[in-house]
Amino acid sequence: MVYDYLIVGAGAAGLSLAYHISREPRLAGKTVLLLEPEVKDQNDRTWSFWTDKPTLFDEIAIRTWRKAAFRAPGFEQVFDLGRYRYLTIRGLDFYQFVKQKLAGNVQFTRLKISVESLENEASDVVARAEGGREFRARYAFDSRPPQFAPRPDRHRYLLQHFVGWEVETDQDVFDPEVVEFMDFRGPQHHEPRFIYVLPFTARRALVEYTLFSATRLPKADYENAIRDYLAGTRGVGNYRITAEETGDIPMSDHPLPARAGPRILNLGTRAGRAKPSTGYAFARIQAHSARLVAALAATGQPPADATGDQWQFRLFDTLLLDIMQRRGETVRDIFRELFERNPVERIFQFLNEETSWADNLRVMNSVTPGPFMRSIAQVLRGRPGQRQG
Repeated sequence: MVYDYLIVGAGAAGLSLAYHISREPRLAGKTVLLLEPEVKDQNDRTWSFWTDKPTLFDEIAIRTWRKAAFRAPGFEQVFDLGRYRYLTIRGLDFYQFVKQKLAGNVQFTRLKISVESLENEASDVVARAEGGREFRARYAFDSRPPQFAPRPDRHRYLLQHFVGWEVETDQDVFDPEVVEFMDFRGPQHHEPRFIYVLPFTARRALVEYTLFSATRLPKADYENAIRDYLAGTRGVGNYRITAEETGDIPMSDHPLPARAGPRILNLGTRAGRAKPSTGYAFARIQAHSARLVAALAATGQPPADATGDQWQFRLFDTLLLDIMQRRGETVRDIFRELFERNPVERIFQFLNEETSWADNLRVMNSVTPGPFMRSIAQVLRGRPGQRQG
């Protein structure tokens, strides 16, 4: 059998595309094979994002906020998000939601199997899987982790890494209406380091210590930073840790192609959907899925420009990564200037890559130009900046 579409991987990207396909009436007759290496039955991650539109997943968001705080030495403010909302979705809720929506839909076939290779052929794609099994489809969508040989002489390679504790306290501590988006008041140690807090109630919150750097820290360093924040900044004496979250998100300007030939489209991090300068991915995955499905429904083919990414935003990401690599401690001041000198809606729109050229200039003119000019020079030389001393 030759399927119409083959989706490799059933994480955020693969399941999102499957769900978008299931909602498109013009694709109701298409057959879809979803190959997943493992069953997603654990809450292995949490996704947060901001949006100014209704989403397909509003009903499973565990919390929605309309206010966010930014804090750094010399500037602190709680912002009303205006037309934006900030949402959080648990991974397990997402997996179960999509699986339930796909259950009983005869156009979908799901198999638990690992794909070893995908190859373009003249009229279709062949997927070779474990046990010597083969599957064919007109188009394949690959959400496996990207594989590439790093080129540190050409590109920048950092991680956004974090440890988070979900804590419960004995007294009211948190403002459940305000996300602590970035709290840069702690030591930077030559790297961008901040506390991030999602308050679910006045006594329960996810508290994360997040860094941007090339390597992870010993786990005790993250935990000590969270303890210092809870005791020193929040004045919390007694609390219980009810859950823990750890992770590292690759942040790089290494090119990640949207296609791997005429009939293979990449998804998720394999297609560069984790924004290189922030690590946010969920909303970008949804936009990518919607773009692919719209073209498939209208023309029968994926779009020629699969992602719609604009070169100027890729340049902005590269410049910020270069600054992080050269002088990471200055990133705190860059974000302070962004939040101090711009409406928060403009910042979120800029980070969503939806701003006009005029607003892009306003954003760039709001920050001290020196660090960016030095990174522009490195880009023109074709060499990433390196820390000196």
